[in-house]
Amino acid sequence: MPDVEAHITGTVWKIEVQVGQDVEEGDTLVILESMKMEMPVEAEDDGKVSEIAVSEGQSVNEGDKLVSLE
Repeated sequence: MPDVEAHITGTVWKIEVQVGQDVEEGDTLVILESMKMEMPVEAEDDGKVSEIAVSEGQSVNEGDKLVSLE
């Protein structure tokens, strides 16, 4: 499965999942904060979290990998 990437430049406000967790399409994986707005990043497919590539408070750019699903 493809990696889940940031759709905006911002800061990782909250990580909603853990490695090994099963997720379904539409589940919120990470919440990004940009310009005082919270933007959820959702799973595009069902899968299992195999890697979390960021930490809370980390700055990310559009296109950066946030989470890997298998």
